[in-house]
Amino acid sequence: MYIVYNMFLWLAAVLVTPYFLFRIFFAGKYRRSYIQKLGGRQTQKLEGLKEGPRVWIHAVSVGEVTAAAPIVASLKRKRPEAQIIFSTATETGQDMADKFVKDAAAIIYFPLDIPAVVLKMIKMVRPDVFVPVETEIWPNFLKICKIRGAKTVMVNGRVSPRSYRRYRLTNFLWKRVLRHLDFAGMISTVDYERLRDIGMDETKMEVSGNAKYDGLASMVSPLLQEEMARRFNVQGDERFFVAGSTHPGEDEIVISVYKKLAERYPDFRLMIVPRHIERTGDIITLLHQSGLNDVITLSAINRGAKRHAERAMVVDVIGELFKVYSLASVVYCGGSLVPKGGQNILEAAAWGKMIFYGPSMEDFSSEKALLEEAGCGITVRNENELLQGILRMLENPEEMKNRGERGKSVVLANIGASARYADLISRYF
Repeated sequence: MYIVYNMFLWLAAVLVTPYFLFRIFFAGKYRRSYIQKLGGRQTQKLEGLKEGPRVWIHAVSVGEVTAAAPIVASLKRKRPEAQIIFSTATETGQDMADKFVKDAAAIIYFPLDIPAVVLKMIKMVRPDVFVPVETEIWPNFLKICKIRGAKTVMVNGRVSPRSYRRYRLTNFLWKRVLRHLDFAGMISTVDYERLRDIGMDETKMEVSGNAKYDGLASMVSPLLQEEMARRFNVQGDERFFVAGSTHPGEDEIVISVYKKLAERYPDFRLMIVPRHIERTGDIITLLHQSGLNDVITLSAINRGAKRHAERAMVVDVIGELFKVYSLASVVYCGGSLVPKGGQNILEAAAWGKMIFYGPSMEDFSSEKALLEEAGCGITVRNENELLQGILRMLENPEEMKNRGERGKSVVLANIGASARYADLISRYF
């Protein structure tokens, strides 16, 4: 099985390498990370490690870093002697880790799952425990960890419906790979059952909750909200409709809803935060075509431009969405009116905001159920339902406030998972 997997890897490398080279040299993507992912330029980052057990915690990108940060903090409080090496797979994740993972002794890039590269990195790091956050299952990496004597413990484990379908189709491979995983702490019973169905031994699993609640609760701050208000030069009477993590097909709906909303409430402004910032130009074109010519981007503000009376703002900077939600009066969470499985609705809930989203929330079904039970999450099926839902809430401001506060209470009531994961990791060193 491993021979077949590695043959597939090399075939994929041959097919996609020209694309990545183009992105590196002409679009500027991956320039900071591609050498590190091949095992280069990492030695200096690891030189400052002290004596003590080494725990390598890996979080792919921004979302996983949010979950990992409180786990790192809890683990360091519980076992201060631990030397924590933290890795990400993306450059945006690396930037996020630099800001929020303060207890790591070193922050590096995760290697590509090529045996020689993996072996080189594991020899350099010499982990006693490897901890993937959420569902990061790399066959060569887990196998070499096993050979080298490093324990592997998954935390905040999640298996989305789409990933579950893919894993089930090839579970003849994953059953073998999962034998190399020593234990898995899962977010929910559903995730537990999915990983078990893929091939994980259920005696090596437990449900421990979602550490993202801890991370978000710790990040909410009036000072952070004030900082965002200053950056966007918010005037006293302005209110904001924030559309977060939007995908193609949703921006048109959001813009149309905003224009009708502004007819009734002229003090409203629109903030669009695309899921992929390379779509910024397309979104600005849509805004202009709709008659919203007064547009400013966050990147322009960061370069020194000052927002004045612009009604529309495009947040084209990675890692700002959580902070932008602090300014919202009402939120639409994207990837849900198009079949993308939804995006993280907990970020807005942590700020006590009312949240609307479409029916495609498969990747966040448990979060959706919790927030809808509290009344701060509302499913809409189309543009008209989104508009009417927002208008109903705005006509009842006290109810909207109460619903938002109940959502915030849900986030606070579910904190504690990071401490449980720290206890779990501690069993293995």
